[in-house]
Amino acid sequence: MRKRTKSLVLIVWNEIAGCRADIPLLPSSEFDEIYAVDGGSTDGTVEFLQSQGIQVYRQRKRSLNAAYAEAVVRSCCDAIVVFFPKATIDPMVVTELSHRLDIGFDLVVASRNLPGAHNEEDEHFLKPRKWGIAALSHIVSILWRREGWRIRDVLHGVKGFTVEAYRRMQISDTGVTVDLEMTVRAYRLRIPRTEYAVSEQARIEGQTHFKIWPTARRLARSLWSELFRRL
Repeated sequence: MRKRTKSLVLIVWNEIAGCRADIPLLPSSEFDEIYAVDGGSTDGTVEFLQSQGIQVYRQRKRSLNAAYAEAVVRSCCDAIVVFFPKATIDPMVVTELSHRLDIGFDLVVASRNLPGAHNEEDEHFLKPRKWGIAALSHIVSILWRREGWRIRDVLHGVKGFTVEAYRRMQISDTGVTVDLEMTVRAYRLRIPRTEYAVSEQARIEGQTHFKIWPTARRLARSLWSELFRRL
């Protein structure tokens, strides 16, 4: 096992309630550095993080993809663990993601769709997000996976990855397709990957920034483009 240096990166945008719940529970001492990438918070999120001694970088471009790109640019380490402090997942999950990076995986996803995991829709009769992600997982696996682990939660942002693998993937620097792109490119480049089952609960405050149908259209366009993309 080769212990990699790792950055713990918090991606935030108006998540003051989640930050207050999650930040005290983060095992930040296990990482070589911790910082946040902020998408333009106006609710006190930035000020709270700074009061906890966490450096906050404002995104130079808007969008989820841009937040990941900013995280990589700011990192001084071999690998990055991304966490969204929304009080929906146990913050201690970052420890397991870190460990799996050390044992040789270059992409580790915190999965809400593995056996033993829990999705916030599991108590509902209709599960459009969970079912949609499962279907998307099958589609991209059929199209591009030739070996290795099949990722079941292709749209979850809580993950760990090496900086080298991220750069090899050539992820788009704008948009909302980063998680899907990372799965597809990991398949295409045969990057070592795995998942870890997590339990997701509903937000304690606020709503998702990614509405189902607009996001679905963007993901569909991304898949279509991937069919003609050379790596």
